[in-house]
Amino acid sequence: MSTLGWTRRTAIAAATATFALTGFAQADGHQVLDELHFLIPGGAGGGWDGTARGTGEALTGAGLVGSASYENMSGGGGGVAIAHLIENADSMNNTVMVNSTPIVIRSLTGVFPQSFRDLTLVAGTIGDYAALVVNTDSEIQTMDDLLAAYREDGTGFAVGGGSVPGGLDHLVAASVMQAAGEDPTAFNYIPYDAGGAAMAGLLSGEIQALSTGFSEAVALAQQGEVRILGVTSDERVAAFEDAPTMKEQGLDTTFVNWRGFFAAPGLPEEQLIKMQTAIAAMYDTPEWEEVRARNGWVNIYNNGDDFRTFLEDQEQEIGDLMKTLGFL
Repeated sequence: MSTLGWTRRTAIAAATATFALTGFAQADGHQVLDELHFLIPGGAGGGWDGTARGTGEALTGAGLVGSASYENMSGGGGGVAIAHLIENADSMNNTVMVNSTPIVIRSLTGVFPQSFRDLTLVAGTIGDYAALVVNTDSEIQTMDDLLAAYREDGTGFAVGGGSVPGGLDHLVAASVMQAAGEDPTAFNYIPYDAGGAAMAGLLSGEIQALSTGFSEAVALAQQGEVRILGVTSDERVAAFEDAPTMKEQGLDTTFVNWRGFFAAPGLPEEQLIKMQTAIAAMYDTPEWEEVRARNGWVNIYNNGDDFRTFLEDQEQEIGDLMKTLGFL
């Protein structure tokens, strides 16, 4: 069995848990924060971008936050935004940075020197399945077709992703290859700085297939621009039920990528509590459910010590997996 299921197990457990707000000011549908600025470590159109803007849409639509603003800051696999948040901490009290599994991966591989321990942990919020997709003009219709094309062309067949070699999109593709009985480190992986740039590479023909977040692929699949070959979920996802799972195509691999929010180091406790209270209250709103369902996300909620424990456990499990796959 090939699996990147360390986050999936946690997501399912968290999704079925009751949100505990003990010690938090109850939002009761009232505004908790006047404003919230979202720092996005990648370009427009990627998973981080969609998560930040979708969260801001729900928080403001539900009246929990007065206004939301967004800033895309690409570079260094997310390291530029992390460094900016740390270096300007004194002026960042209204800022949250979205991130996900790559903050763990890229710290382990030394892409940037910081880790989640250098930031204030706000909350883990959602899970997003991964998918392999092709341009709708491609002759590849199924995962069997993709594997046949790879076996025929070898390194001439390029799979792209919005992360560095050894990053999340690469790991997902490697896990799929491993499940198919192939060498998970031998295929030609082309890295892009963010999901939007990677999708553009697919649509322009620079790469033959793309490893990406399911939510990033859904809108383009609905518009007929890409074909989703396989999703790393146990069952088909309601947001786009035409997309088959990897498992139903004989590839025993599952994965869900958490996404969440971090703040600058030294954030005042009162402000942290307000941020966590607003996010926790968001889950009970119809505005959030509309955003969540549209993107096919899984609800997860971890804050404070639970978030830290989750990240420490993931760091250990990802490190072990990356050693097994030859990335560390």
